[in-house]
Amino acid sequence: MSDLPQRRSLASMTPARIALGRTGASLPLDAVLALQAAHALARDAVHLPLNAAPLVEWLDAQGFESLMAHSAAASREIYLRRPDLGRRLDADSRAHLAQAYARATDLVIVMADGLSAAAVHRQARPFLESFLPLAATCGWCLAPLVIARQARVALGDDIADNLGARAVLVLIGERPGLSSPDSLGAYLTLNRAGAKTDADRNCVSNIRPEGLSPQQAAGKVARLLAAAFQGGMTGVSLKDEDEPLLSSPNEAERGTILLTP
Repeated sequence: MSDLPQRRSLASMTPARIALGRTGASLPLDAVLALQAAHALARDAVHLPLNAAPLVEWLDAQGFESLMAHSAAASREIYLRRPDLGRRLDADSRAHLAQAYARATDLVIVMADGLSAAAVHRQARPFLESFLPLAATCGWCLAPLVIARQARVALGDDIADNLGARAVLVLIGERPGLSSPDSLGAYLTLNRAGAKTDADRNCVSNIRPEGLSPQQAAGKVARLLAAAFQGGMTGVSLKDEDEPLLSSPNEAERGTILLTP
């Protein structure tokens, strides 16, 4: 008895490439072409330049100041070959940020191209539309939002140091997959003295409509940040153990996710 109905049922539940069928000893032509198209989208996402203008315009309309920054990787080619350069600011950005804002703040939000500018183009604004009202409700003082090019996650540490923020939230394009070329990651790090490692960060990943929605991710990040400020720590020591169950998807969209850790 054929198991084709069962395989098709499983395939309908996931974007993963399963139950593709076969033509002789090979995959069907449509499956091969779909794989090639997905690979092309992933490659394009890596090389797509960040278009900051619409985001800057939107932030300005909302009354938020924004600043531009660039890593020490002068080009996309250098960025891809030298990850270390993407983790620190270039000299001009360092000087600009150090002079741009002198107030002590609770949080600086960095929007970084990472390995998929498409993720920032599509997911950053919906995330911020939910997160910024939550931050205001909590009374957190925000530094100007920073838009960073040729950036790795750790560039946020350099930015937070220069702006004097207690914590940094880096919204960055994740490495594209063959079913997710526009996935956004959110990395939260408490800005303490000394070098930071990945163990000092909390990551909320796969932020996109097909994964964790930007609205739900905003609530999760806000809970983590509230707990981080309360406990004085981020990273492996900080767990999101009390995530509330949503009664409906609209609850997250209304911004009513509990912030108490």
